[in-house]
Amino acid sequence: MSKTVVGAFDEHATADKVVQELQRRGVRDSEISVVSKHDGHTEQGHPTGHGTNDLSRGIGWGAASGGAVGLLASAGALAIPGIGPILAMGPLAATLTGAATGGLVGGLMDYGIPKKESEHLEQRVKRGAVLVSVRADTGEVDKAKQLFEEHGAHDIYVH
Repeated sequence: MSKTVVGAFDEHATADKVVQELQRRGVRDSEISVVSKHDGHTEQGHPTGHGTNDLSRGIGWGAASGGAVGLLASAGALAIPGIGPILAMGPLAATLTGAATGGLVGGLMDYGIPKKESEHLEQRVKRGAVLVSVRADTGEVDKAKQLFEEHGAHDIYVH
């Protein structure tokens, strides 16, 4: 049985490092989601020469680490009521695409996050936080949560 671990990060570079570490641990890109407010300066992703794309350069986050390499292919800019444009990658992007009229709260709730927590996370995104979520097997949930904590995530929820 799998659960979802979600946390809010203040810095894009930190969120990127967490995604890199999850990938290094063998977590598939299809299990990782990233949501961030869109600054309006997104560029197309650029190949890194390794068959992947540099997420940081590709979405204009400014970090040079390029950690969420496989997620760029599923990146999408969405207009979310009450927030404006956001970038969403991974399985949460599909949920948000279908719930755009319900806002970020509706999309997060559809993803399995309770309303109160979804409302709080939406406020964090409005203020510039980056949400990272990962679906993990029960035995890996504590490791994912610890990784988020070690990198300074706020508002970590497990569902």
